[in-house]
Amino acid sequence: MRPLRPFNFNTSAELFPAAIRKKKRAGFTYRRFGTAAEAVQFAMEQLPTDSLNGAYLQVEEARFDQNGIRSLYESEAFPLPRRRKPEPAANTDADAA
Repeated sequence: MRPLRPFNFNTSAELFPAAIRKKKRAGFTYRRFGTAAEAVQFAMEQLPTDSLNGAYLQVEEARFDQNGIRSLYESEAFPLPRRRKPEPAANTDADAA
C-alpha cells in the first residue's frame, strides 16, 4: 500500500513489540524515536527477525507492519545510510564437493 502523501521520515515515531509473545523474555520493549528514519533503521538493523515479526511502527496516524517497515527502509527516500543485517550463511553442496 502506497501512502497518499509523501512519507515524512523526520516525524517522531513509536515502535511497538508484538502483542503476544510466546517467549518469556521479550526481544524488545516499546521505544519512541525522534524521527521515523531512526525507528526504521533500528527495526531493520538491530532487532532480531523474530522480534520484528509482529512488531509495528506508528507514525502519526499511520501504522506499518514488518513489510511496511521494510518498504520504508528500502525506499529511495530513506535518508540514513543503510547497514543490512548479515544474512545467515547458506549451506551449499558445492562446498562439500
